[in-house]
Amino acid sequence: MKQKRFPLGALPFILWTLVFVAIPLMYILCMSFLKRAQTWGVVAEFSMESYIRMFSPTYLKVFGQSLWLAALTTLFTLLIGYPFSYFVSRLPQRRRALVLLLVVVPFWTNSLVRIYGWMILLRSQGVINTLLIALGIIDSPLKLLYNFGAVLVGMVYALLPFMILSTYNAIEKLDPSLVEASRDLGAGRWRAFWTVTVPLTRAGILAGCVLVFIPSVGLFFISDLLGGAKTMLLGNLIKNELLTARNWPLGAALSVAMMAMTLLVIGIYQRVAGEKSLEGIV
Repeated sequence: MKQKRFPLGALPFILWTLVFVAIPLMYILCMSFLKRAQTWGVVAEFSMESYIRMFSPTYLKVFGQSLWLAALTTLFTLLIGYPFSYFVSRLPQRRRALVLLLVVVPFWTNSLVRIYGWMILLRSQGVINTLLIALGIIDSPLKLLYNFGAVLVGMVYALLPFMILSTYNAIEKLDPSLVEASRDLGAGRWRAFWTVTVPLTRAGILAGCVLVFIPSVGLFFISDLLGGAKTMLLGNLIKNELLTARNWPLGAALSVAMMAMTLLVIGIYQRVAGEKSLEGIV
């Protein structure tokens, strides 16, 4: 009987995963169970203090606000991205490729630069307020920056391409003859859309929701820039605990909690969609 040889071609990938994924994760997990030192660093003593502290009202409020923002971001990207993907899939091949290219183009620019662009648009003397005053719609500038709404706009803008690409991939694979068959059987346009198109593209919708929901919990720089650090999210909290408060065990525990949330969301997706990977992306 022939013995199976170790695949040498997989060795670089295994080493990369071990050094840059497995070991850092184990380091964070172990640190989360240590005690914070009085001045700097940690004490090599087992403690559940960081995990117990996470259940205080202050931290639970941050968790709730982060999940609420992530849910709203996912909802708005879906409401914008799915119809956009649907109409793009109906365009001729050449125009379709051009539109998808325009969707991807923002990724070629640094995300911080793009968010600074939104700050220019939303500030008191920015483009939007200046235009509204010039048109006589308002008399004084609106407070569009440094609030929850501005953070939500930034999140939707930054993560919308993920939803578009994921849902477009699912819609583009849809067999048009199935929709035509439902129309021939008497279903109207909207009924065919809701009973045939949406259910058959469910995997792409769920994948897009996962790909938007997970990053929106931890994108702290958008909250810092557009929210003026007034909207505290889980990503901001982890950054502050690690870099400002120097409470490494608590920051590590919050990171473990975020990873657990990520695995939970992916697990729910796999159970509901019946997919082992995120369709169209992974």
